[in-house]
Amino acid sequence: MEFTAQQIAQMIGGRVEGNPDAVVNSFAKIEEGKPGAISFLSNAKYTHYIYDTESSVVLVDESLALEHEVKATLIRVKSAYEAVARLLQAYDSMKPKKQGIDPLAFIAPSAEVGEGCYVGAFAYIGEGAKVGKGCQIYPHAVVCEKVTIGDDCILYPNAVVYHDCRLGSRVTLHAGSVIGADGFGFAPTPQGYDKIPQIGIVTIEDDVEIGANTCVDRSTMGSTYVRRGVKLDNLVQVAHNTDIGENTVMSAQVGIAGSTKVGQWCMFGGQVGIAGHISIGDRVNLGAQSGVPSSIESNQTLIGTPPMNTRAFFKSQAIHQRLPELYKQIQQLQKEIDALKGEA
Repeated sequence: MEFTAQQIAQMIGGRVEGNPDAVVNSFAKIEEGKPGAISFLSNAKYTHYIYDTESSVVLVDESLALEHEVKATLIRVKSAYEAVARLLQAYDSMKPKKQGIDPLAFIAPSAEVGEGCYVGAFAYIGEGAKVGKGCQIYPHAVVCEKVTIGDDCILYPNAVVYHDCRLGSRVTLHAGSVIGADGFGFAPTPQGYDKIPQIGIVTIEDDVEIGANTCVDRSTMGSTYVRRGVKLDNLVQVAHNTDIGENTVMSAQVGIAGSTKVGQWCMFGGQVGIAGHISIGDRVNLGAQSGVPSSIESNQTLIGTPPMNTRAFFKSQAIHQRLPELYKQIQQLQKEIDALKGEA
């Protein structure tokens, strides 16, 4: 499918600089541009590529100042990053959706599958499960007994939803993700550890995306919650009875311990670790590898273990690098003090 620069500009509310009839039929990174492709520039580190890119059209911020002319046609928008996201969403929505039930899929007699669904080979839908309209259940995905799934959800291969869990509409589970495995609950005894049955569920609200091999554990009682609009990267662990607030995002290998409440619009970098039974406020940003042992109030940007504001963190890191030198100075001062004491 082909579009002109002018057509794209009209779709995203942009302004064309150059040839409005420039035609594109693919996407490319600006450093790997080729004729017929559209690229975008949102990071200043990549600005030098715009002068040599072979892409026919480049999305740029309205504020971008150029040092000299470029051969590509530009579309200026308020935010190039947001504009390319909208274009990619539109492009993805144009792809034809799979439909139909593969003869090798298993659907229990009491299960309900809505209109326009696709269920791939060796997928499993258990007794009493309800799957909404337009869902895509890929091969080897498992929907266990009495699971409820809303409309237009996607379960990629080997995604598993344990019994009784609930998914809203437009939820995406990437390959290998597991929703509703038992929470890590064991009571120590003199003979070992007694398992505490996890009789709760997981509730995932609308417009949630969960990455590959990410796990959200069922609650001991009640429900673990992943609220509307949450986006979890690959290899994230959400423990039992946790409540993740709306529109929060987490990068790879974040770990949230049990019974923790995370607020709305939070952003956690890779490998952030959150202790159990604490509360994180709204709009808290945590830098990569931060370790959080206690509750945090809203509207903060923190990094480190325990987390501190970024200015204090980088100051402490600079001092940390000088510790060997400072230690030698302290040893030398101690020797001089001991010598002075000996003379007294």
